[in-house]
Amino acid sequence: MSIFELTIAGAAKALAAGSVSAVELVTAYNGAVAELNPRLNAYITVTPELALEQAKAADARIAAGDATPLTGIPLAIKDLFCTEGVRTTAASKILEPFIPQYESTVSGKLKAAGAVMLGKANLDEFAMGSSNATSGYGPVENPWKRAGSDARLVPGGSSGGSAAAVAARMALGATGTDTGGSIRQPAAFTGLAGIKPTYGRCSRYGIIAFASSLDQAGPMARNVEDCALLLNAMAGFDTKDSTSADRVVPDFAAAVERGVKGLRIGIPAEYRMDGTNPEIVALWEKGIEWLKDAGAEIVDISLPHTKYGLAVYYIVAPAEASSNLARYDGVRFGARVDGVDLIDMYERTRAAGFGAEVKRRIMIGTYVLSHGYYDAYYLKAQKVRNLILRDFTDVFAKVDAILTPTAPSAAFGLGEKMDDPVTMYLNDVFTVPASLAGVPAMSVPAGLSAEGLPLGLQVIGRHFDEETVFAVSAAIEKAAGFTPLPELRAK
Repeated sequence: MSIFELTIAGAAKALAAGSVSAVELVTAYNGAVAELNPRLNAYITVTPELALEQAKAADARIAAGDATPLTGIPLAIKDLFCTEGVRTTAASKILEPFIPQYESTVSGKLKAAGAVMLGKANLDEFAMGSSNATSGYGPVENPWKRAGSDARLVPGGSSGGSAAAVAARMALGATGTDTGGSIRQPAAFTGLAGIKPTYGRCSRYGIIAFASSLDQAGPMARNVEDCALLLNAMAGFDTKDSTSADRVVPDFAAAVERGVKGLRIGIPAEYRMDGTNPEIVALWEKGIEWLKDAGAEIVDISLPHTKYGLAVYYIVAPAEASSNLARYDGVRFGARVDGVDLIDMYERTRAAGFGAEVKRRIMIGTYVLSHGYYDAYYLKAQKVRNLILRDFTDVFAKVDAILTPTAPSAAFGLGEKMDDPVTMYLNDVFTVPASLAGVPAMSVPAGLSAEGLPLGLQVIGRHFDEETVFAVSAAIEKAAGFTPLPELRAK
């Protein structure tokens, strides 16, 4: 078996048995990054020397009997997580010279567990996008190809670099952040599992903010079990984050084996949208049958305010982004473009440092927060957001989990939708409602399109009930038996 065929769980067993060392594992992955990253652009910054140092420490820890399931496991860290002593860019030129003097809580927890950082993964600038084409460091290429075509495809966004790195075997797992679908949609586009936990389950400390009431860290990996192992290490209460939930972190990996017998699975009528790709609808029907065959009860449900989800999201998220990104002014850190006075310096710095999509969202956000429009847009959006949350609360009194598609299509071509921001925003139509409600949701690879590209199904759960999400996702994974691999990968 090739070293690249090992999952996180499989690699942990091999490391514990001594059949492979952490140094051997990391050396292989460093080689894969060196070979494939010039083509795929999945990493903005690579750290091969640091990775080898951490691998040596991991081998010593394993020898001492002090290992965790992640000790020696090579990971990609999305370049939105501050990493002490390692350049952090948020894929924006405005942060180009920034080297943090502190570590984000999530990456620090992974480091404490003995995981190895291969580098910082590319993303849409400040996590704003659904294609990973808005990065200030160039777009990421999806390692998957349409059958009979060499056209370059997007890996989804914003965590597209993380997704491409794992799919191409340039990492065993990766961190992502999900604001409106930025873990789940790229997971679906690249044939991976990826979970957005409940808002507050993982600390946001040290994660560069996009929309503070929506951003949530989560893992991406090759299968459901690996995601569970990663989330166990990433989750937990943090006094440095006022939105962190003081909740016990259960054994997510154990929940993977639970099964779904006796569970009630909701199928929302509102997700059967006009114009959805028939392949997506057919896969959804197949997923319903899989869960039924596994012993679950299927229940038709209604989430009536779902249709307002995108409109609410694209008012609330840009408003919060406008506020969060006001700090990037060329004064305290990051890039600076000098001007004739202070205001001119602000304007020149922000004009040169921010990309087009970030500027668009700042302008939308500033507009909806401005005098005369705050009540009409932002306040109304927050009221509708509460109605969306109430829909989920009411439904979860009757069902244990919800099954929907993850994305309305398979991966599309690089540049295909860049001239139409509204069409690009529609990629988040199935993922945004769970983000607005703060509930956990996971994408699982469940099939291929007619063009041979991965398609995902989404499992949504109650607040802080990631265990049921993992159990249902594992049942779908088992029934789907998804084994295809991308063309561009380490072998």
